Amino acid sequence: MHTQSDHEVASADPLAQALGYFSLALGAAELAAPATMARLIGASHDSRTTSVIRAMGARELGHGIAILTRPGFAGPLWSRVAGDIADLGFLSSAYGTGYANKRRMLAVSAAILGVTAFDVICARRLSSQRPAHSATTPAKAAITINRPIEQVFAFWRRLDTLPQFMRYLESVERLPDGRSHWQARGPGGVHVSWDAETVEERDNELIAWRSLPGGDMDSHGTVRFTPAPGARGTEVRVEMAYRPPAGTIGRTVAWLLGRDPSQQITEDLRRLKQLLEAGEIALSEGEGFSRPGRPTGRPEQIRTLAGVRP
Repeated sequence: MHTQSDHEVASADPLAQALGYFSLALGAAELAAPATMARLIGASHDSRTTSVIRAMGARELGHGIAILTRPGFAGPLWSRVAGDIADLGFLSSAYGTGYANKRRMLAVSAAILGVTAFDVICARRLSSQRPAHSATTPAKAAITINRPIEQVFAFWRRLDTLPQFMRYLESVERLPDGRSHWQARGPGGVHVSWDAETVEERDNELIAWRSLPGGDMDSHGTVRFTPAPGARGTEVRVEMAYRPPAGTIGRTVAWLLGRDPSQQITEDLRRLKQLLEAGEIALSEGEGFSRPGRPTGRPEQIRTLAGVRP
C-alpha cells in the first residue's frame, strides 16, 4: 500500500538506515544460527534459549524491514527501543543461571545499551522532523455497495461497527450529545485516542464530524450516501482532512493513515463492501485487500494480519 518516492529515499536518515541494516543482519544471524548466537552472548544453548533467540531474530528482521521501507518515520525506531529493553531483560534472567558466561553477558549488555542509545537518538530526531505533517492532509475515496441506502447509512451511523472494517481502529464508543470516543493502535503498541462530535446528520444522505480539542487526532470530514446509478445500490463517498500532532503520537497517526491516506480509506471501504454484501470479509495472506482473497489454512493468523474484527 505504501510506496517510496525518490525524494523520500534520498532524504532517509543515515543513522536510521544503518540501524535498519543492522537489524536485518542481526535478525538473519539469530534465525540461521541461534545456538552459535547463544554461545557468543554467553548463554546456554538449550532448546528454550535457541527458541527465544529465533523469536528475537524474527523481531529484528521485522524492525529492519519497517525502518528501511518507512524512511523518516520514528515508529519502527521506538519499536526497536522496546526490543532492546526486552533483550536486556532476557540477558538479566540468563545471567543468574549456572551455565552463563557472565563476562560475555556483561559485554553484550554494554553493547546493547550503546545500540539503544543510538535508537533513542534517532527516534527522537525523526519525531521532531518532517514538519510537513503539521499541515492539513486531505483524503478522499468512494465505493459502490450493492445494498439499499438505508442499510448502509444505518450501519455506518452506529459508529461502534466501524472497527469491523477500519483496520487500525480498535473501538468507537458513543457518548451523549452526539459525541463519541475513538481508540486506535499503531506501531510498537502505541495507542491514540480522541473524542469527536457529529456536526451534521441527514438521514440516508450525510454524516459530518470533527474531532474535539485535547485528543491525539485533529480531523474533520463527511461521509455522503447517494443512490448508485442503475439501481446498483449505494455510493459511499468519504472526504476528510487531518492534522497529526508533533512527536511520537503524530508519527503514529501518520502511520495509521499511511503515506497515501486516500488509499487507506479505499482499503477500508473495500472491507465495508465485502462485509455488507457478503456478510464477511474475504481474507487473503498478506496485508491489504487490493487483490482477491484466496483460501488459507490459518484463518485466525490472517485475520490478525488483516486487522479484521470478529
